[in-house]
Amino acid sequence: MTVQNYFPSSDGTLETVAEGLSRKITAYNDNLMVVEVHFEAGVNAPLHNHPHEQITYVMSGKFEFTVGENTYVVGAGDSLYKQPNIEHGATCLESGMLLDVFTPHREDFV
Repeated sequence: MTVQNYFPSSDGTLETVAEGLSRKITAYNDNLMVVEVHFEAGVNAPLHNHPHEQITYVMSGKFEFTVGENTYVVGAGDSLYKQPNIEHGATCLESGMLLDVFTPHREDFV
């Protein structure tokens, strides 16, 4: 992979994933990826797992996250860590945006 050091916001596109749910890849290389995820209130991201480590930073809104056996209600400024293969999902309680960081990058997103 050729290294890209600058990712202008205008180059990224907001991709619809499901009704009320969209994402924009903001930057990535082989080992790391940052993704904006936009939710409308009431949207559910079903429980799932993947081999990537993931940190979620809540930029805005309010969400109920399940990570493994635990459930958290989180808002702007809160963060969550998801280790590889742990089951996790979310319900958006108030419209908002998350910033997801993955390592390694999600090949299925590019």
